[in-house]
Amino acid sequence: MTSRFGKLPWLWLSLVVFALDQASKLYFEGALRLYEQITIIPGLFSWTLAYNTGAAFSFLAGESGWQRWLFALIAIAVSAVLVVWLKRLKPGETWLAVALALVLGGAVGNLFDRVVYGHVIDFILVHWQDRWFFPAFNLADSAITIGAIMLALDMFTSKKSGEPAHD
Repeated sequence: MTSRFGKLPWLWLSLVVFALDQASKLYFEGALRLYEQITIIPGLFSWTLAYNTGAAFSFLAGESGWQRWLFALIAIAVSAVLVVWLKRLKPGETWLAVALALVLGGAVGNLFDRVVYGHVIDFILVHWQDRWFFPAFNLADSAITIGAIMLALDMFTSKKSGEPAHD
């Protein structure tokens, strides 16, 4: 029997992701100047402050500003789909609930930045020496990535009957 609210109680995890994401962004925005780097692990990991007006990997960041609203609309639509999906989950689909809650919390965190500030605040910089730099990212991006990996794992490991492989 499916609960009337499905896995909506997992929205608490989305709220935690959102709160941690926003708190960390506010901290680093106050602690660093734009593009300043604080080395944590030499040649590998630094804190920095960067603004992204585009999507992942600064996709469309060089555009005139219309992308802000396009990405905001996409985030709103995806968030609505995720909430409905959470509501429709069965009691045994906890793995999926956690994955969806992580993606939702991250999406809402970056949506908030985009709407309020006009850009997403990034502060995590992974690099190899001074030769290779992964684009800066934030806790919301990390939650989205972990949730997406969990969704992919579930999709590839689900039983043929459609039952979730993870609980």
